[in-house]
Amino acid sequence: MDQHDAILSDELNHASIIDGCRLSRAKVIRFKHSDMNDLRQQAKDAKESGQYHKIMVITDGVFSMDGDIAKLPEIVKIAEEFDLITYVDDAHGSGVLGAGAGTVKHFGLSDRIDFQIGTLSKAIGVVGGYVAGKKQLIEWLKLRSRPFLFSTSLPPAAIASCSASVDILMNDKELIEKLWENGNDLKNGLSRLGYDVGQSETPITPCIIGDEVTTQQFSKRLYEEGVYAKAILFPTVPKGTGRIRNMPTAAHTKEMLDQVISVYEKVGKEMNLI
Repeated sequence: MDQHDAILSDELNHASIIDGCRLSRAKVIRFKHSDMNDLRQQAKDAKESGQYHKIMVITDGVFSMDGDIAKLPEIVKIAEEFDLITYVDDAHGSGVLGAGAGTVKHFGLSDRIDFQIGTLSKAIGVVGGYVAGKKQLIEWLKLRSRPFLFSTSLPPAAIASCSASVDILMNDKELIEKLWENGNDLKNGLSRLGYDVGQSETPITPCIIGDEVTTQQFSKRLYEEGVYAKAILFPTVPKGTGRIRNMPTAAHTKEMLDQVISVYEKVGKEMNLI
């Protein structure tokens, strides 16, 4: 994308997406979070204005602070109606949704999404990232993408580690099943205590406290009790929605999660939060 183009971006997209949009020099048009009526109107206005050579819609697959999932089927319909390029950042969906293949696969939309971008540093557990997409666009990126052209490739050890992780992901579903089981157990446990875990649809489990100072104090007390769970504050999330973002993994045991829930109960009562 360049200064002749427009990007329709969900208002809760990750900071890295926001920075990338700014660097492209394209006109950035924000639409309300997962609001398909607003997206459709913004797409219609941008298309009918005749100002832009290309228009792209960009979204996280899984939103990192709330754990909700993008409405990709509806986004694709709108994109096809208005001839939009579709871009999904699946950093938080790869290895989680779609039997590990990500949000696009989860919805069966692999042949209708132009770009899927993701990281190799979360579920894959190594370093680096990937771009998957239609062959013509990938060939174009090889010629035009500055980060690709002017950076060094990953070292062989990292590539071998990534390949091994992908093999495990494709051939062993027990880790994914355990991840979801742990996520559901933690979410249910915190909800039973009376905590607000938002609208999460994935193992990402926010515990919304509200006040920024209280959230920081809460995180500190959790740490003192043996639970490392960081406070997420403004401007990462809207003011007044400070939260602890919990991310269980397949490596956590039931005993660990029971301990976490017990500490949340103790500290929550101590601070009059529950």
